[in-house]
Amino acid sequence: MLQPKEGRIDGAHYLPTTPETCLWGRLPNRDRPPVLRVASGDTVTIDTLSHEGILEDQGRDPVTYLAGFGVPAGEVLDDARDLAASGVAHDYDVDGPHVVTGPIEVAGAEPGDVLRVDTLGLLIRAPYGFISSRHGYGALPGEYPETAPDSGPGADGDRAYNSVCEFIEVIEEAGRLHGTLPYGQGRAARFPLAPFLGLMGVASDTSDPVHSVPPGGHGGNLDIKELQVGSSLYLPVHIPGAGFYTGDPHYAQGNGEVALTALEAPLRATLRLTVIPRAEASTLLGMLDEPFAETATHWMPLGLHEDLDEAVRRAVRAAVGFLAATQGMPRHSALAYLSGAADFEISQVVDGIKGVHCMIRKADFR
Repeated sequence: MLQPKEGRIDGAHYLPTTPETCLWGRLPNRDRPPVLRVASGDTVTIDTLSHEGILEDQGRDPVTYLAGFGVPAGEVLDDARDLAASGVAHDYDVDGPHVVTGPIEVAGAEPGDVLRVDTLGLLIRAPYGFISSRHGYGALPGEYPETAPDSGPGADGDRAYNSVCEFIEVIEEAGRLHGTLPYGQGRAARFPLAPFLGLMGVASDTSDPVHSVPPGGHGGNLDIKELQVGSSLYLPVHIPGAGFYTGDPHYAQGNGEVALTALEAPLRATLRLTVIPRAEASTLLGMLDEPFAETATHWMPLGLHEDLDEAVRRAVRAAVGFLAATQGMPRHSALAYLSGAADFEISQVVDGIKGVHCMIRKADFR
């Protein structure tokens, strides 16, 4: 267990998730004051918190809920208990589920610049998590969950949500951490952990509330599983200071995230936040209207839209534009290269706005 402030903290700054440093189901906008200020290039360690185990359909009482899966009270995170018991506003039917930590003001960031977010470290904070499906959501709404649909409050005021939340235990096998999904007597599917932050973004230039579920030009709930340790995410800055935030920690996810959630579980993330001035960003990345990602081996232009076909088209346009601007490739040649060598992968289809990311091998451009 990695309780708040305990254990290894690698960043120059440390940010816990508390009722004072987070929003629940909403993203920071231009009116949300920063909870931390850092210089460009600084590192920060953030104790992110999963929403699973504390949501209203789970009783908003993690100690009692997790006890039903055999988790003793001593293995429940203190910040999960504190948030669930707090007065932080959250409406299950209106707000998103995510616990969003921030915003962080990065000195010198101005609209038109780009914030580069390098993921330097991700440590699991608990030896368990959940994969959930809920009525009306996921890739097959109306088909799953196969429990009875949600019902409103009964005579006693309680509501029956009938969500299906699969408890996943973390084990070590052959020197690597795995999640285990039991099914049937004595059987379980085992899959390797590959932690990443599902939600990273910058504050939107609006005073309106910003829902935590749909991703957009601000980043947010991108759910790109390649954003693991060693990756970088580039976010167009919309307000002075950028207003960076993160949340929705995952231990593993399949492309598509079809049930509704990934393996949701808390992470201690160490990130470097660096401002790239507008002129330099256009040279490095081309004209950046949407978030852009990279790993040691791939560049990843993104496409985001409520229609999956249009999301693919936007990803193709972004990839063509990137290769034209940064590699000097004629656009028709870039399109031919993408068709012959690049993969367009579905990040997720469950967040209203669908996500597609293109995988361009750096080794192909020496």
